[in-house]
Amino acid sequence: MTENEIGKIIIDAAVRLHRELGPGLLESVYEALLAHRLRQAGLKVARQVPVVLEFDGIRFDEGFRADMIVEDKVIIELKSVERINPAHKKQVLTYLKLTGLKLGYVLNFGAEVMRDGIYRIINGQLE
Repeated sequence: MTENEIGKIIIDAAVRLHRELGPGLLESVYEALLAHRLRQAGLKVARQVPVVLEFDGIRFDEGFRADMIVEDKVIIELKSVERINPAHKKQVLTYLKLTGLKLGYVLNFGAEVMRDGIYRIINGQLE
């Protein structure tokens, strides 16, 4: 399955979840439920994944944590805030660069309408 195919399943599941629950719950609730929905769709989902940082000969195993990595190909950072900050998008791009992955999403469940809370971030080019 390609990153784009996985992304479509992620977005569809997030939109449905947001329609059912609405905005305003804790990020951890959306994370658990989205992971459950994605697993039901047959995807492999890892939650709270340490992103290793190696710099100047030093390895930091716990420097960062990605909210989710789906199928070892797509990173998801979940938020439940009124407005996404540009730093949230930069965070995902940094995770993509550190992991070598190509596609990531910031999903803001705090948005009034989910489509306004979806941000797609690409590291390099997708095949």
